[in-house]
Amino acid sequence: MSVHTLPTQLNPDPIRQAKIHLAAALRLAVHDGFDEGIDNHFTVSVPGREDQYMVLPFGLHWSEARASDMMVFNEAGKTLEGQGVVELSAQSIHAPLHRITGANVVLHTHQPWALALNMLKDNRLIPATQTAAFLLHRIAYDDSYTGLAASLNEGERLAGLMENKSIMFLKNHGVITVGNNMAEAYRLLYKLERACKTQVLAMSTGQPIHVLEQAVIDKVRTPSVDDRHPRSERDRLYFEAMMRVIDRVNPGYED
Repeated sequence: MSVHTLPTQLNPDPIRQAKIHLAAALRLAVHDGFDEGIDNHFTVSVPGREDQYMVLPFGLHWSEARASDMMVFNEAGKTLEGQGVVELSAQSIHAPLHRITGANVVLHTHQPWALALNMLKDNRLIPATQTAAFLLHRIAYDDSYTGLAASLNEGERLAGLMENKSIMFLKNHGVITVGNNMAEAYRLLYKLERACKTQVLAMSTGQPIHVLEQAVIDKVRTPSVDDRHPRSERDRLYFEAMMRVIDRVNPGYED
């Protein structure tokens, strides 16, 4: 069994490690049911090169992603390393989000439970579970789907709406999460899907939903000084565990 560490630990090549994590996250998204075949995009800023981004070349299925496949592009859409041409919506949405928000990782999916909630007229996440309460203050909302992203203006518009949030709900479209590293951004994506699923399931019963009191929401949001596992460590441990899962069920992403 492989033992994985995040870029700041033990690995002398942060670019290589970022490619490994990107490939692992893409395969993990298939495992979790977040993918849409060859569509949607995960991007990562190239370490040490903030104006360059790595992405899986369009046309490859997420389940077959390998570290060696990753291409590097810039905001102008030019391929700088690797093979392939960056898909237009990846360039239009992701590059401005990286540049404007400063996020190292930008993940965009049409994952089913989050999309189901975003199809509703009222698509707000309800703080009725611990997970939803934890995520609530991190979410920005784009209530105006404008069609396929075909210019950098769309990414700039989304970045303006996102501000300092780490999650964006895209009405009639999907979701975006951003983070400092893949562990942070992907764990947000996973927890978000779980929160959306439980809300949609609860709504489907037709029964009233019990919303948590504000004092409880505030307690969930505020890290305890006595917490033995800070959130950054929880992110790291989660992603390392899931990489071990992918090692078992779909190995080869490190190639």
